[in-house]
Parts: sequence; C-alpha cells; structure tokens
Amino acid sequence: MSKDIFVFAEQRSGAVQKVSLELIGEAARLAADLGEQVVAVLMGYQVADKAPLLCQYGAEKVLVVDHPVLEHYTTEPYVKAMEYIIRTYDPNVVLYGASSIGRDMAPRVAGRIHTGLTADCTRLDVDVEKYQAYLRRASQIPAERIDSLDKTDRNLKMTRPAFGGNVMATIICPEYRPQMATVRPGVMEMPERNPDAVGEIVMVDAGLSMEDRNVEILEVVRSGKKAVDITDAKILVSGGRGVGGPEGYEPLRELAAVLGGEVSSSRIGVDSGWIEKDRQVGQTGKTVHPDLYIACGISGAIQHLAGMESSECIIAINTDENCPMMKIADLGIVGDLKVIVPKLTEAIKAYRAEQRIG
Repeated sequence: MSKDIFVFAEQRSGAVQKVSLELIGEAARLAADLGEQVVAVLMGYQVADKAPLLCQYGAEKVLVVDHPVLEHYTTEPYVKAMEYIIRTYDPNVVLYGASSIGRDMAPRVAGRIHTGLTADCTRLDVDVEKYQAYLRRASQIPAERIDSLDKTDRNLKMTRPAFGGNVMATIICPEYRPQMATVRPGVMEMPERNPDAVGEIVMVDAGLSMEDRNVEILEVVRSGKKAVDITDAKILVSGGRGVGGPEGYEPLRELAAVLGGEVSSSRIGVDSGWIEKDRQVGQTGKTVHPDLYIACGISGAIQHLAGMESSECIIAINTDENCPMMKIADLGIVGDLKVIVPKLTEAIKAYRAEQRIG
C-alpha cells in the first residue's frame, strides 16, 4: 500500500534549494492530515552531509542517492534514480519544485511510473474541510456544492491556475500512485529550522553507472551577474496598468533603490513588454511574501492578489479608491502614482539625510 509523502530535495553545487525546504514544510502539513511521514530524496555526488539539514526542516527520513554520475543534473540518471526510489518505496505522494530541474524531471518520471502529474501548483490539500474553507474564501462556487463534497476523500487536491490564470483548477489522481505535483517556488511557507531535529538517513544504491549518461557535460560556466529573484525580496515596488508604459517603471525603480527593494509587476506590464517576465507577480507569475509591497497603479485582479496577498504590509497607490487592491491594503493612497511616487522617494531621501545629520 502506498504511503508517505516524498519530496525531491533539489540541490545545485551542493546547496539545497529553498523551494525544497518550502516543500518539506508543506509535506509535513499534509502528512499530519494523512498520518504519514515526510521523506526527502537527496541526489547528487558527495552530498550526504546535506541530509541532516533536511531533517532540521522537517524530514523524518532522508534517502540519499550519491553517485558521480549525479554530480551535475542531467535528465537520464536523475530520472532513473527517482524511478528506482518510487518502485522500491511506493510513496503515496511525490512533490517537486517547479524549477527548471523539477519541470524537466517530474513529467519523465510520471511517464515511466505511469501516473499523473499536476504542474505549477499553488495549493495542496488532503483534508476536505480545509479545502472547503479555501473554496468559500477564494471561489464563486455555490455554497451547496462546496458543502456536498465527500469529507472522506483522502486524495491529494492539487490546485493550479489554468486558462492563462483566469480560473483555478483542482486536480486529483484517484486511480494511480504516487500522486505527483510540481509546486512553484515561494508559494509555500518556509518552515522554521530546528537545529536539534534528527531523522533517519538511508544511503540508497539505485544501480547507477557512468554509462547512464546520455549527455556529457564538458564545462559549467557560471554567470558573474547575480540574478535577482523577487521571491527573496523584503521590499517590492510593483507597477500595473497605471504606470502607462516601460518608462513608467523608472520612478518605481528609484523608489525601490531608496528603500533597498526590487521592482515587480502585474501581468499587464509583462504582456505589454514593459518589463521582464521574471518580475511578474501573480498566479501566472511568482508568489511573493515581502515585508512591504507597494502596489502602484494595480487595480488588484484576483490573479494578481493570489500572488502577493500574504505580504506583511501592503501600500496601494491608485486613482480608484474602490479597486480591490485598496480593499486589502494596510494603507491606501488615492492619487496619480506619477505624482505620488517621486514625492515619496524625495521624502524618504530627505528623512534619511536628516537622520544622518542628526
């Protein structure tokens, strides 16, 4: 019988990726509802020393596949190793981060195991009552239909945006195991680290050899420019339709620079070519949890709110005092962002100059 929730613990150059730790925390929540345990699967070369870290974030067991062929990610050896793990241990659920590696690996594993895969999930549920509470809050489904859901259903309910983010679809895989999903980085809450936590660490021989490579990596070239990930930013200044064009982001960049933050955008800015795709917040972009989110000219479509509504403090600047963003904001400023944002930037500069003098 399939049991336990497995998390593919992605590492790059020996560094465990943040999304994997987020997934271990989410797996712990789901495992509590199922009465099962969390098992992390760590693959690589000379990475066994990272296994205790996974236990400290909530994994009760870590399966380590350590082999030279896994030193750098290539599809075939990693997929073969995960197939071996699944056939040997028969997990109930397997979760992957929706990273470039997870998106490459998970569908191939699903094909070999002959099971389903739900990609780019933003929410996972097992307990039906928790799922019903989510539907009442976030959907327009009639109450009688929500109340009629089978409370004994223990399938994993995998929710993801569909049709360009205009609807949210919940998918289940009742006939096959394991149930598999990729989950976007930044969506799930990072668990607290317990340095005293320990777990079972098992070294696994997955029958790998250097002949499993169908691609040979000759050289790894790392970019000297550090990529900015808005999911890590503590402060975001975000622009929407109201910025009016690519030049409209310049005042936002100046404000972000003064605050020590980053610039982000709603979908309209990306679709219009005003700003890069990796700056998009929302169901079809990234989910963020900054300490401060300043929404400039963003009306607050549900697709955007889903990606930032858990921000600690939200400031909305908009000419429409009744827009949805104003309703969830901790502070709303009614007016033209092209006037307000530069004044706000100057006011912060003046305040800081005064503090230095004082």
